[in-house]
Amino acid sequence: MEHTFRPVVSVRIFGEEKCFGPGVAQLLRRVEEKHSLRAAAISMGMAYSKAWTIIKASEKELGFDLLVSSTGGKNGGGATLSEKAMSLLAAYEQYCTDVRSYAQSEFQTRFSHILSHTP
Repeated sequence: MEHTFRPVVSVRIFGEEKCFGPGVAQLLRRVEEKHSLRAAAISMGMAYSKAWTIIKASEKELGFDLLVSSTGGKNGGGATLSEKAMSLLAAYEQYCTDVRSYAQSEFQTRFSHILSHTP
């Protein structure tokens, strides 16, 4: 059986504690799409309380709000990303793209001759 080998890289940002990574990024993208933390959590198969806890822990460690929430009213309230959250998310996603590209290049350089399928 032939295998294609590749590196798998996951980026997480830490302060004193982990504060941002793939899960928070995905949650924020879903909030951006659905305009609601509750709807974002449901779309990910996550309890709202867990999503809220994740966002609050991240905000505490980062030192700024990720979401701007509105309650009630004609449209029933909702959530949007703060300006800093949008900047952080864009920077994080670009950084992940760059790191993965570098990792793939280095992987090819260092492992292709070892993990090739030719005897």
